[in-house]
Amino acid sequence: MKWVYIIAGIALYVKMLVIPNPAPDLSISIVESIVRDSGVPNAVSAIIFRNRLYDTIFEVVVFTIAILGASFLLANERPSCTIYQFTDQPSIVLARLGATIAALVGIELAIRGHLSPGGGFAAGVAGGTAIGLVAITSSSQWMQEIYKRWHAATWEKVSVLIFTVLAVITLAGVELPHGELGALVSGGVIPILNILVAVKVALGSWAVILVFIRYRGLL
Repeated sequence: MKWVYIIAGIALYVKMLVIPNPAPDLSISIVESIVRDSGVPNAVSAIIFRNRLYDTIFEVVVFTIAILGASFLLANERPSCTIYQFTDQPSIVLARLGATIAALVGIELAIRGHLSPGGGFAAGVAGGTAIGLVAITSSSQWMQEIYKRWHAATWEKVSVLIFTVLAVITLAGVELPHGELGALVSGGVIPILNILVAVKVALGSWAVILVFIRYRGLL
């Protein structure tokens, strides 16, 4: 079997030398083409939520599996008796100020991620950072109660389902009107997918933070 792999590798190498790939047509800018087809100025968001939407679907699924895996692997362990948190007032004030700034940045990235650098994943990370900063300055019981009161786990699952449904509809060729390029309401379904990913990542980070606080006592 080893010789088959060696021969296949040599054949591929010879193919690349003898039959080169055709030169691309550079008469039109690739970035301009992506922006025109998607209706959003941020070509990165257009690629993630349109050109490579298959990849993005599985990235969201992988993140969901990672959250479930963290909960599953730690479920049989004994909860930690000691939880390390900030106790001095200056650190608490600075952490909560940072959480406020991170939350505002996350909202901005989620809403305007299709117009400027940013997007759903970056917005979710900013939201998760805000939640983590609050967690290291607040009671773990209070954080758990807030998580259950607002049904965060349910909203996380709902966001994944809606994202998947909208992605399948988009891949089937059905698109919303793009609107005016550069406007807040533009780009068809891309802004909605941005917000759904931001909600998913932020709430998923919250779930992981609570798990590690409970079973590890560390952040």
